[in-house]
Amino acid sequence: MNLIKRIFTKEQKQNKPPEKPSVEKTPYEIIGGEAGAHNLSKRFYDIMEQDEYARPLLELHPQPLDRIRFVFFEFLSGWLGGPDLFTEKYGHPMLRKRHLPFLIDEELRNQWIYCMNKALDIEIDNPLLRQNLKKSFLQLATHMINHE
Repeated sequence: MNLIKRIFTKEQKQNKPPEKPSVEKTPYEIIGGEAGAHNLSKRFYDIMEQDEYARPLLELHPQPLDRIRFVFFEFLSGWLGGPDLFTEKYGHPMLRKRHLPFLIDEELRNQWIYCMNKALDIEIDNPLLRQNLKKSFLQLATHMINHE
């Protein structure tokens, strides 16, 4: 009887639904905290550097990308519900204002989303969280459009 109970309990644990963000557990925690946010930032810029489709987007970024990768990690940390590193260091993100010097049209937004979606597909195991992050990033990136 004990063996059947252990097998049944083990099967239940393996079929457990993916974690959902909650008051108790943020997306930052679900993706692995600091390491997860670092990995997402790094992967995003790796894709931007390697994929020809994102070449115009890459050309807008200061080279080398080391500093911007870290600044993006700092932003992601707070945006995902972790430590608010960006705000502590630079003040309120004011993303649209910070991006106004760059002409961002729908095509650049699409390139950014393309890179981010590929990074999310690789780095985020939780399907529900990945889907919700894709929606949130799309809203964020669409808000950055400042040129037709």
